[in-house]
Amino acid sequence: MANLNKVMLIGRLTRDPEVRSFSNGGKVAKFGFAVNNRRKNSQTGQWEDEPVWLDCEVFNRGEFGKLADLAEKFFTKGLQVYIEGHLQLDQWTDKDNQKRQKLKIVVDNFQMLDRRQDGGAEGGGYSRSAPAGSRRGPESGSYREPPGDDDYGEAPDFVEHPNDKEIPF
Repeated sequence: MANLNKVMLIGRLTRDPEVRSFSNGGKVAKFGFAVNNRRKNSQTGQWEDEPVWLDCEVFNRGEFGKLADLAEKFFTKGLQVYIEGHLQLDQWTDKDNQKRQKLKIVVDNFQMLDRRQDGGAEGGGYSRSAPAGSRRGPESGSYREPPGDDDYGEAPDFVEHPNDKEIPF
């Protein structure tokens, strides 16, 4: 039986990232994220947004880039972001000896959707399959600036992901 653990969300950051570095050179950025579910209020008949609050983590991961560095540099509270990742269950025992658990999202990829504060174009993001024309592959943690308003040109060629050749079928 196959399993799939994939999350794709568009929402807003609820707090600036908290960044921690490890002695081995690794880094993690933790941040809050909120998405809205729409539901109809049975009393008023109006559609209402019901927020879902999530905890997210993004890591610097060897050949896949420096996502935590990018989050530290560009993420701020209120920024609209598209994230892709997977669910992970954290379990621990609290100070009252009660077993606790929560689901969090480990981010594998993201793209910023808001306009930059300095007046740049909308979008911008990071992808493991960065355009070949960027001259920096996915292993370098490349950040791709979006095109300007009049600078769309042709669609870029995309680089094959390094692990694509390992799939046995």
